[in-house]
Parts: sequence; structure tokens; C-alpha cells
Amino acid sequence: MYIVCSDLEGVFTPEIWINVAEKTGIEELRLTTRDISDYDVLMKKRLSILDEKGLKIKDITDVIATMDPLDGAVAFLDWLRSRTQIIVVSDTFIQFAGPLMEKLGQPTLFCNTLTIEPDGSVSGYNLRQKDGKRKTVLALKSLNYKIISVGDSYNDITMLKEADTGILFRPPENVKEEYPELPVTYTYDELKALINEKLDA
Repeated sequence: MYIVCSDLEGVFTPEIWINVAEKTGIEELRLTTRDISDYDVLMKKRLSILDEKGLKIKDITDVIATMDPLDGAVAFLDWLRSRTQIIVVSDTFIQFAGPLMEKLGQPTLFCNTLTIEPDGSVSGYNLRQKDGKRKTVLALKSLNYKIISVGDSYNDITMLKEADTGILFRPPENVKEEYPELPVTYTYDELKALINEKLDA
């Protein structure tokens, strides 16, 4: 039996931090795991920018409330759940993801949490576990599931490589070039075809 483990941002939703950067005009917040492969370095940079600019959790969640899933994402998820189980495995935070999960029909989500101070400032982040995406795949494989993983960025690579089938979805050129062994898809129809091929094998 197969389970699909998929990233969230860039696969089913736009990148949250890019949207925050656009709405606040803070260009440095545009950096994502497509640009910086070390998640700890990236998050420390983000937190220092929030602190420096005086942005609170509400400033971020107000932006997220205006975001919608990518075109075709909800229909694709509905199709996928008619065929097999899906777990969204993301480096995002529960405080961010809630409204987006609702719009996606509440798929199961494994993600992280933020430390929020009484004044609403974001003082830290707490990983559920280090390399959590890869460890999710390992845990499910230990239960005798076969895993299809989908992602787009550096922080998805260990999950994609650990899976029985790893698929890049709309990756940037740098990620695509560094991991030529991973199949690349650009549309939900292409992704559906690859997943169908595995499920029907």
C-alpha cells in the first residue's frame, strides 16, 4: 500500500514568506528553501528581520488569510485522496498553516511550531524533529508502506531520496540541475500520471 508524503508550499500553496515580503515590502523575507538549503540559517535570518522590523504574528497571519491554494491544487488533492492516503509534511508552522489547510480540505499535516510571546512577537521556532520530512518517510516505511514523495526545494531532497519514488514538482532550475536523478513535473496532470503509474503497477 502506498502513502503520498508531500511538501505544502510550492506544491499546493504559494510560498508564505514570499507573500509576506510582497505585502510588507521587506525584500529580505523573499528568501526561501529554494535559495538557502540550511533551514536553521534561513529561519534565524527571518526571525531577526521580524524583530528588527517589529513584525508580529498577526502581521503574518493577516497576509496568510488573503492567500489561496494554487490553481488546481484542491482538485488534485481530492483526486489523490480518492486513490490513496496523503500526508502533507512541511517545514511551515501550525500557526501559519491553519487557514490554508482549511482551504485544502484539511489533509493530515505534519509541521513545526513557533514560540509566540505575550505581545505577539515571534521569538523562536521549534522543529518537531530534525530532518523531520525524511524521518516521516522512514517511519512509514517501517510500517511496510511504500512512499511516493513530492517536493520542490532543497529541504525536500532527503524526503524524496528516502521514498520509494521521489518527484520534483515545479522546482527552480538550481534544484533540478543538482538532482538530475529525480523526475520533474510541472503540472498536476503530469504529477497525477506519475503517481497513477506507481499506484497501478
